[in-house]
Amino acid sequence: MKELVESGHRVVEVNVEDLPLHCPPGKQVGFNGHPRVFLSIEQKGEIVCPYCGTLYRLKEGLRAREH
Repeated sequence: MKELVESGHRVVEVNVEDLPLHCPPGKQVGFNGHPRVFLSIEQKGEIVCPYCGTLYRLKEGLRAREH
Protein backbone atom coordinates (compact mmCIF):
# COMPACT_ATOMS: atom_id res chain seq x y z
CA MET A 1 0.00 0.00 0.00
CA LYS A 2 1.11 3.50 -0.77
CA GLU A 3 -0.45 6.44 1.06
CA LEU A 4 -1.05 9.81 -0.65
CA VAL A 5 -2.99 13.00 0.04
CA GLU A 6 -5.13 14.51 -2.72
CA SER A 7 -7.19 17.65 -2.18
CA GLY A 8 -6.80 17.26 1.56
CA HIS A 9 -8.15 13.69 1.58
CA ARG A 10 -6.26 10.51 2.40
CA VAL A 11 -5.78 8.24 -0.63
CA VAL A 12 -4.28 4.76 -0.38
CA GLU A 13 -2.98 2.91 -3.44
CA VAL A 14 -3.71 -0.80 -3.07
CA ASN A 15 -1.80 -3.74 -4.55
CA VAL A 16 -3.39 -7.10 -5.29
CA GLU A 17 -1.36 -8.52 -2.39
CA ASP A 18 -3.28 -6.19 -0.02
CA LEU A 19 -6.58 -7.99 -0.74
CA PRO A 20 -8.93 -8.62 0.90
CA LEU A 21 -8.99 -4.90 1.65
CA HIS A 22 -9.99 -3.53 5.01
CA CYS A 23 -9.90 -0.19 6.77
CA PRO A 24 -8.07 0.61 8.89
CA PRO A 25 -5.25 -1.09 6.98
CA GLY A 26 -2.65 -3.39 8.50
CA LYS A 27 -2.17 -3.14 12.23
CA GLN A 28 -3.63 0.37 12.56
CA VAL A 29 -6.56 -0.78 14.68
CA GLY A 30 -7.03 2.60 16.34
CA PHE A 31 -6.81 4.57 13.08
CA ASN A 32 -9.50 7.28 13.02
CA GLY A 33 -11.27 5.51 15.87
CA HIS A 34 -13.48 3.23 13.80
CA PRO A 35 -13.92 -0.55 13.68
CA ARG A 36 -12.30 -2.65 10.97
CA VAL A 37 -14.51 -2.82 7.90
CA PHE A 38 -13.87 -4.93 4.81
CA LEU A 39 -14.16 -3.05 1.50
CA SER A 40 -14.92 -4.52 -1.93
CA ILE A 41 -12.59 -2.79 -4.38
CA GLU A 42 -12.44 -5.47 -7.07
CA GLN A 43 -15.29 -4.35 -9.36
CA LYS A 44 -14.77 -0.60 -9.64
CA GLY A 45 -11.09 -0.35 -8.77
CA GLU A 46 -11.69 2.16 -5.97
CA ILE A 47 -13.83 2.57 -2.87
CA VAL A 48 -14.29 5.07 -0.03
CA CYS A 49 -14.36 3.92 3.58
CA PRO A 50 -17.81 4.79 4.97
CA TYR A 51 -16.32 5.56 8.40
CA CYS A 52 -13.32 7.80 7.74
CA GLY A 53 -13.62 8.80 4.08
CA THR A 54 -10.26 7.36 3.03
CA LEU A 55 -10.22 6.61 -0.70
CA TYR A 56 -8.66 3.29 -1.65
CA ARG A 57 -7.56 2.77 -5.28
CA LEU A 58 -6.38 -0.42 -6.89
CA LYS A 59 -2.96 0.31 -8.39
CA GLU A 60 -3.30 1.16 -12.08
CA GLY A 61 -2.75 -1.75 -14.41
CA LEU A 62 -3.49 -4.38 -11.78
CA ARG A 63 -6.39 -6.75 -11.87
CA ALA A 64 -7.73 -8.26 -8.70
CA ARG A 65 -7.80 -12.02 -8.47
CA GLU A 66 -11.25 -13.46 -8.07
CA HIS A 67 -12.15 -14.76 -4.63
